[in-house]
Parts: sequence; structure tokens; C-alpha cells
Amino acid sequence: MLDIFSTFSFRALWTPELIVVLLVVAFVYYWIIEKRRHTFIGAEAVSFRQKIYFALGLFALYLGWGSPFYIAGHSSMTVHMLQMVCAYFISVPLFILSIPKWVLHTWVHKWKKNAKWTYKLLLNPILGLFLFNGLFSIYHIPVVFDFLMQAKILHSGYYMLLFAAAVLMWWHMLAPLPTGENLSDLRRIIYIFANGILITPACALIIFAGSAMYETFTNPAVWANVMAYCLPPGDKIPPGLVETAGSSFRFLDAHPDQQLGGVLMKISQEIVYLSTIGYVFKQWMAKENPQDGEPTISDIPAHANQFKN
Repeated sequence: MLDIFSTFSFRALWTPELIVVLLVVAFVYYWIIEKRRHTFIGAEAVSFRQKIYFALGLFALYLGWGSPFYIAGHSSMTVHMLQMVCAYFISVPLFILSIPKWVLHTWVHKWKKNAKWTYKLLLNPILGLFLFNGLFSIYHIPVVFDFLMQAKILHSGYYMLLFAAAVLMWWHMLAPLPTGENLSDLRRIIYIFANGILITPACALIIFAGSAMYETFTNPAVWANVMAYCLPPGDKIPPGLVETAGSSFRFLDAHPDQQLGGVLMKISQEIVYLSTIGYVFKQWMAKENPQDGEPTISDIPAHANQFKN
């Protein structure tokens, strides 16, 4: 795996373009919570914890969509699954938790006021439940995976669609705002379990397949096409690597690497979802015993429902 650092350029390994984009996103976040805070009714200072959440969310997204993992993930299913975990199971909930409620109140209010039908459609819990898990499962069907990995624009678009679907899914699990559309705490816990069940078939397919299923990691011609699109202009694949389909960039052969990737995804998802259940249960108990806990999302003052245009 360490061979990757001596094989590819700084630009290919560290994706500086993504770093610039994420820095712009960080600036916009700072501008909203510090410079534009006075334009939001009920605005309060953003806690240090939320700022840390946002920074960690940016870092997790960088690991999922860039960094040396981006190159390595085109040669190893294990690294690819690690990217998935970082981008969709770590960064998304951190982003949702990092955005102040007074910002979310304003955005959601304007969305509901100006496009009510899209609000009702997209914030339907059933859509959130099936969209992400369906897209994730379809993506890892071998023929779909190999096709998308060789189609740069479609692949990037699919990743963005997965991210949007993950936001919808996590919105119902975290329930960052007290709205009438929220699931009850018990139903949120059931919802989290349902997400864990729906992602299991895709993981099982990857883990229990009798052989390596993805030509991206086994067929030299396909691997060469995949790498050609993911490398920046001017970078070339060393001739000796094509015949091995990038096997020198992973610790295991293609089949056990595939199995390890599936196991990594399933275990990571279970850990994240169990942590989320603990988060929901803590909120639930705080509502039942408010004197023993901190104010919850349901304690937002009534004036927070008023907004400036």
C-alpha cells in the first residue's frame, strides 16, 4: 500500500482541488455563524462543539472523496468501503449536528413556504429510508460498479446523489429540528434498525461471494481505464502496474480484500448506528426527565418559528 506514495504525484495523492472547495465551504460556514448571525431571529453563539463537528465533518468528507484514499480506493475494496464510511456515515451526521438550529429553522421555513410539495416529498421518512440504501446497494452490483468507475461524470454525479440521499436518511435519525414531520423517539430507533437491515444484503453479497466480483480490481484493462480517469492531467500509470491491476496497492488478494471491505462496512455501520441509537435514547430520557438533562430540541422558544425575509 505504501507504494502508492512513491508512484503518484502530490496532486494525484492529496487532491488539492477538493481541499480548496472544502476551505470555501468552511469560510461560508464561518461567514454565516459569525458575520451574518444578526440576520437570523433567535440566533445564538455557536458552541465550540458544533464548530469541531463541522471541522471533523470536512475532514471525513476529504477522506471519503479525496486524500490518498481516493487513489487507493480504485485498487482496494477495503479502502473503497472506508471511503464510503467516511463520506456517508461520518461526515453527514457531523454536518447536520454542526449547523445551528436557528440556521436550520430559517432554511427549512423558507423551503416549506416556497416549495411545500418538494418539502413534503423529500422529507418523507420512507424516501429517506429506501433512497440511500437502494442507491448504495445498486452501486455495489458488480456490473454497475465497474461501469460507474469508468464513467467520470456519472460517477461523480452518483456520489453527489448518494450524499444528498444520506442527508435525507440522517435527517430523520437525528431529527435536528422539532417539527410535526419528525418521527417519535421510539420510531426513530426503529428507523435506525431498519436502515441497518436494508444495507445488510449489499454487505452480505460482498462478504459471501465465492470469488472476486469486480473487474475494477481484477481486470487489468478495466483497472487501467478506471485509473486513467481518476488521475489528474499529466499523471500516467507506470507501465508495470497495469498487468497486475494495482495489486501492489493493497495488502490482500482481490477476493479476501473484497470480503474485508464488506466486513468493514457492516461493522462500521453497526457502530455508527448503535452510537446514534444512544444519542436518540439520551434525548428521549432528557425529555422524560428534563430536570436531569440539558434542554433538548423540543425546548426551542416559540419565537424561533418567526423568521426574517
